[in-house]
Amino acid sequence: MVTKTIKSLNLEINFEVEDVPYEEEILRNAYSVKHWLRYIDHKAKAPNNGVNMVYERALKELPGSYKIWHNYLRTRRKQVRGKIPTDPMYEEVNSAFERALVFMHKMPRIWMDYGAFMTSQCKVTRTRHVFDRALRALPITQHGRIWPLYLKFVRRFEMPETALRVYRRYLKLFPEDTEEYVDYLQEADRLDEAAQQLAHIVDNEHFVSKHGKSNHQLWNELCDLISKNPHKVHSLNVDAIIRGGLRRYTDQLGHLWNSLADYYVRSGLFDRARDIYEEAIQTVTTVRDFTQVFDEYAQFEELSLNKRMEQVAANEAATEEDDIDVELRLSRFEYLMERRLLLLNSVLLRQNPHNVHEWHKRVTLYEDKPAEIISTYTEAVQTVQPKQAVGKLHTLWVEFAKFYEANGQVEDARVVFERGIEVEYVKVEDLAAVWCEWAEMELRQQQFEAALKLMQRATAMPKRKIAYYDDTETVQARLHRSLKVWSMYADLEESFGTFKTCKAVYERIIDLKICTPQIIINYGMFLEEHNYFEEAYRAYEKGISLFKWPNVYDIWNSYLTKFLERYGGTKLERARDLFEQCLDQCPPEHAKYFYLLYAKLEEEHGLARHAMSVYDRATSAVKEEEMFDMYNIFVKKAAEIYGLPRTREIYEKAIESLPEQNMRHMCVKFAELETKLGEVDRARAIYAHCSQVCDPRITADFWQTWKEFEVRHGNEDTMREMLRIKRSVQATYNTQVNMMAAQFLSTNNGAAADAGAGAGPDAMRLLEEKARQAAVEAKQKPIEKAASNIMFVRGETQGGAKNKQDTVVNPDEIDIGDSDEDDEEEDGDEENEMTNENQASAAATKTDEEGLVMKKLRFEQKAIPAKVFGSLKPSNQGDSDGE
Repeated sequence: MVTKTIKSLNLEINFEVEDVPYEEEILRNAYSVKHWLRYIDHKAKAPNNGVNMVYERALKELPGSYKIWHNYLRTRRKQVRGKIPTDPMYEEVNSAFERALVFMHKMPRIWMDYGAFMTSQCKVTRTRHVFDRALRALPITQHGRIWPLYLKFVRRFEMPETALRVYRRYLKLFPEDTEEYVDYLQEADRLDEAAQQLAHIVDNEHFVSKHGKSNHQLWNELCDLISKNPHKVHSLNVDAIIRGGLRRYTDQLGHLWNSLADYYVRSGLFDRARDIYEEAIQTVTTVRDFTQVFDEYAQFEELSLNKRMEQVAANEAATEEDDIDVELRLSRFEYLMERRLLLLNSVLLRQNPHNVHEWHKRVTLYEDKPAEIISTYTEAVQTVQPKQAVGKLHTLWVEFAKFYEANGQVEDARVVFERGIEVEYVKVEDLAAVWCEWAEMELRQQQFEAALKLMQRATAMPKRKIAYYDDTETVQARLHRSLKVWSMYADLEESFGTFKTCKAVYERIIDLKICTPQIIINYGMFLEEHNYFEEAYRAYEKGISLFKWPNVYDIWNSYLTKFLERYGGTKLERARDLFEQCLDQCPPEHAKYFYLLYAKLEEEHGLARHAMSVYDRATSAVKEEEMFDMYNIFVKKAAEIYGLPRTREIYEKAIESLPEQNMRHMCVKFAELETKLGEVDRARAIYAHCSQVCDPRITADFWQTWKEFEVRHGNEDTMREMLRIKRSVQATYNTQVNMMAAQFLSTNNGAAADAGAGAGPDAMRLLEEKARQAAVEAKQKPIEKAASNIMFVRGETQGGAKNKQDTVVNPDEIDIGDSDEDDEEEDGDEENEMTNENQASAAATKTDEEGLVMKKLRFEQKAIPAKVFGSLKPSNQGDSDGE
């Protein structure tokens, strides 16, 4: 290797031949950073001394170049990497950093690198001094780059005092990082300082947690910290802090009370903890908080008892005092468990002290403890406000008085009732209930006169007129219009008073217009029991004038029933007037009963025509659902009185007025009547009239009845007429269905024509096949043998040699047909003609001829008895026969 030596300024520098160009550039541009960096890059792979020499020469020429200093320091750090901290090269690097900071003391990166390098050397004091110098040298806006390294340094080594002082300086600049400080204090077991810092940030309303914690969460952390470490937290008043939280966070009362008690338990102050638990269960207002506190309390007492028992068992020299202490703890635990329901009831009453039901439950819990029961009732009636009461307040007063009565203290019960009637209840019914209970107590004590006097006091009239529903008046002033009190008064007068006083009570109730239909009925029965029948009827009439339908129904029922039982038909005109008055405005819902009662009166004591007139009126006065039953009764009574012919008018009227469903049954019954009377044509006309509202698909029973009628009494022509009517009615109901079927067939035919010529007749062929099958089934089915020996036989088809498949069928052809052909087709099988499919097949594959062959019939005529026709003249018999 060729080297050269340059002597300049008494400094000999040896360099290689490859360095000559760079040296020449340096000589020409000694103050050019670019040329120095190019030379440094060239010497990057040279030994350390060579690179360092170039850096030193460059820094000698350019001491203010940050770029050269930064690269130089980074290179020197790489050179000591992997060496032990005691190596002399570390001090050379430290010296280089110090020389750099002479010129670069405003550069934070140099300070950061220096601090990190010093931290790696584990030289605590020198490192702390470096960070302190950096904070003093740099502007405050750049301190944020130094503090993370500084904090990392103090947390790396176990030096809590130094760390505390560093963190306190740091929090002055960045107070939002207090949580980080608290975490470090907890790790360093400096819990007192941690509690102080937590208390500070909890009290600071403007503090925002970097971890997203709410003020409530921070408060819980503080509470847990100070309650679980009573021996390490001395600077805070734990009791005051937690009690402040009780006032501030009312939704966490159970947890906070438990924390406060836990603090005293851990402090060894067990009696104080027990006082805290007792205070908690006496102040919490929710079941959840009560459950939390009570469970912790019970667990504390149980653990305390078990621990004490273990100590006594382990101590062989246990004294009597130890046994007494164990018994005391056991009794305290049992007493706590016994009080659980009572304490829970207290919680509910603290939630709402006006809850009447909870007060009753509290009394139940004090069973067999009279003093506590009296105290509870007294507290309840003094606490519950009438306008805020949940439940019936008067029950407290009543049960309070009953308790005294059950224990033989009747005078005290009267005192309670006397005070109970002075309470300003919300409703008059509550006050009335107290008066009635007081009167019932007097009855149980056999004090009947006292009970009557109580009712007289309760019903006493005020000096001025007061409305019952006037809320501005007190309930005591409105009590005189309470029906409950008057009803009780009337019952007492009936049982223990005189007729005159009882009647006066009932009359007073009616005058006040507070009576009910039941009061009127009771008044009437009372008068009847004392044989004052006309007085009773007048009482009924007063009630009728007070009430309207339907409330007056029971009064009318009792009035009319009692009147008919007593007088029967002796006062017929008066009874008729009563019925007319009753039925004048009687609604249809209640008319049936009174019309039947009226008609029965006329049948038993009046005229038959009057009874028929009542039945006639009843048919139009009752509900539509009851009209059919009413007409049946009318027909039955008319037949009994006047004979069957007189029922024709009733049947005609029923057919006109009844709905279709009931009209069909009435027509059938009418036709049966005419048949019994021998009026076959009239019966047939009735069937024909009813058939217009009988859909064959729904009312098949009607058509079967008509068919049976024609088989018994008809002939070929009447049967054809019946079938024709049936088809016309069916067509009327099936018009829409037929139109839809025609559209469906035309659609199928069009689709078949598009698919191919060979598939055209498929739909028609299926219909023809169905028609043939139906015809075969009809031939095989045995024909019923009628009473008149009429049998219908299907005729042979004429022109059977004709091939129908060769006939061209026009699907759009309208079949008009001749009357002869219609007659022949109408006599076909009934079952085939009742379905839409058979009608379609009959139109497509109409046979040439179908006939009915009727066998020889032999008719025998008999004379109809004259009694059947009632008052009809004999000449009418011939006319009807002609018909």
